[in-house]
Amino acid sequence: MEQIVIEGKKRLEGEICVQGSKNSALPILAATVLCKGENIIYNCPKLTDVNAAIKILKYLGCKVKTQNNTVVVDSTNVDKYDIPENLMHEMRSSIVFLGPLLGRTGKAYLSTPGGCEIGLRPIDLHIKSIKKFGVDITEGYGKVKCDVKDKLNACEIVLSFPSVGATENIMLTACTAKGRTVIINSAREPEIEDLALFLNKCGAKIYGAGTGKITIDGVEKLLSAQHHVIPDRIMTSTYMASCAVTGGKIKLNNINYDHISPTLSAFLHSGCKIREYKNSIEIEAPERLKSIGTIRTMPYPGFPTDFQAPVMTMASVAKGTSVIIENIFESRFKHACELIRMGADIKVEGKISIVEGVKNLTGTTVTSTDLRGGTALIIAGLCAKGKTVMKDLTHVDRGCENFVENLRILGATIRREPYS
Repeated sequence: MEQIVIEGKKRLEGEICVQGSKNSALPILAATVLCKGENIIYNCPKLTDVNAAIKILKYLGCKVKTQNNTVVVDSTNVDKYDIPENLMHEMRSSIVFLGPLLGRTGKAYLSTPGGCEIGLRPIDLHIKSIKKFGVDITEGYGKVKCDVKDKLNACEIVLSFPSVGATENIMLTACTAKGRTVIINSAREPEIEDLALFLNKCGAKIYGAGTGKITIDGVEKLLSAQHHVIPDRIMTSTYMASCAVTGGKIKLNNINYDHISPTLSAFLHSGCKIREYKNSIEIEAPERLKSIGTIRTMPYPGFPTDFQAPVMTMASVAKGTSVIIENIFESRFKHACELIRMGADIKVEGKISIVEGVKNLTGTTVTSTDLRGGTALIIAGLCAKGKTVMKDLTHVDRGCENFVENLRILGATIRREPYS
């Protein structure tokens, strides 16, 4: 077991490159099951979630090679359609393999996925949508068994909520379905566009990705391709928050400015100065942040739920009152209790948290129960008086590549060390 130890009150300065997007890399890796041949995926982050996806690919019969941030997947000899329960539970988004397996083998036998403790992540939208393609689905005892009787048939699907995962699974299933599939109220996240771009390189015919209506004309088969994963917009904002709470000034390279636009209002409202460059951004924070006002998490292009926890840390040390309304997950304020232990003044009532900024947080021992909550606690440690120790890095390692090393490059006094 490892822990992170932080000596706070160090101003961040310098520049680093931001990792590739976890939430883009995972569905693209799953999509390689559909794309027969050798697929080369560049800018793929080194994460435990990515390692879990690679384990699944190898189990299914793919040959996988990795070198630095490049993953090569040869899916020529896929010969399985089931994924063992232990592998499914290693990665929350493992359900995204459902569509590729149905398109490639006509079958899929999966268990419900695992992941962070941030509330229910129902797969009912996935199941209801996949059934419309003519797939027989049997559910029971935590298992999902899917069979295509003859051939996948295109359909029109109206999503009750613009779920990213469901949109991805529908797109992946529709690529080789007979006819034209239309998704109404589809997710509009940049990761959806990135997946569509990769699939289109492989021969798919997907139109409208990034809008609320996606059209897919089915093709007979998909071939392999090379693709460069987009930058991670959540980690970009996370590094910006790390800078903001320390009154620092940093430059982030390998970013997409348009993708982080939903979070910029929080930084500007709190008094940060932001300068945009080509594929880079510079943020300079005031000595003390101002209130961030009211934040409401919403599907893209709204404020991302994945950045709600780090922005709460910003609000905790900002001058004034901030209000955060969580509209996506019902249990995504678990980090608030740990921030309170560090001296934050936070009141949580249902999906609303009211944060009265304090001048200083105080270091202590904390534990994260989810990925983004973990990054929020690390950010809190950066600006806290004294020493902060965060136990259990399992969740942080799922989504943050070289987080500790990058913070150290920017001037933080932070280290990983073993503990028993």
